[in-house]
This record gives sequence, structure tokens and C-alpha cells, in this order.
Amino acid sequence: MPFSLRRLSLDEMDRVAVILRTAFDERLPWLAGLHTPEEDRNFFRGHVFAHCEVWGAVDGDIIGFVAFREGWIDHLYVLPEQQGKGAGDALLQVAKSSRTSLQLWTFRKNLVARAFYEKRGFVAVRETDGSDNEEHEPDILYRWQMIE
Repeated sequence: MPFSLRRLSLDEMDRVAVILRTAFDERLPWLAGLHTPEEDRNFFRGHVFAHCEVWGAVDGDIIGFVAFREGWIDHLYVLPEQQGKGAGDALLQVAKSSRTSLQLWTFRKNLVARAFYEKRGFVAVRETDGSDNEEHEPDILYRWQMIE
């Protein structure tokens, strides 16, 4: 594994916000610009860090992260140039190792994310038209349950 995993600190949330925006905008370019970099930083510092465990894949610098809380994965993003090297899978395992079940939302059009989660045991349990999310983008609720 060319990277290490560790829990991230509040001081690292600005870097996490950059990773989110870089990966999000590449995968979902029609939603780019929804938030300013300052809004992203404030969201991660004030909300995500306060409510989630945030772990990073680090290879000199943070290359990806997962933010999770009881029953939920709120965010899992890896820099585009680092995808396909195992960081996303390793970060997902951090979240799965401390829970017996997890849920997450992903956009219906994000076929790469959907395939990633489905390959790792997540099952689609609900689809929406997007009217209840900030982006107004159709999405899917996925659930994973530990097999005993």
C-alpha cells in the first residue's frame, strides 16, 4: 500500500475540502461551482469534523478521505489521479470495520461510485428524484450490512 491511513485533525479540513471539490467536480461536472471554496472549508470545519470521524489516505499529502458517523458514510472522495490504487477501498474498510451496517447516498448518474459501492457489498434500497437534496439531482440510498 503506497499510502498510510490515519484519523485527520481539524487543521486538515481545508485540504479535505479541496479533495472533495476536485473529485466532485471531475465526476459530476454539471454540478461544479455549487459552492465556493470558502463554503466548502467552512462546511468541513464546522459541520463534518464536528459530527463525523474523518480518516485520510496519506501519501506525503492527503490523497483521499472518508467521513462517517453512526450508521452513515457522509463522504468518501479520492483525488482523481489517485483513484484505482486502493485508497478508496482502504478508506471504506476503516468505516466498515467499526460498524455493523452503513448507509450512504450517491447520485444516480455517478456510475463509477455506484459500481464501487456495489462491488463492495452495498445494495440500493431507495431511489429519489432529487427533489429533497441540495443539488436537485436524482440519487440512490445504498445500505451495507455486515454478514455474521
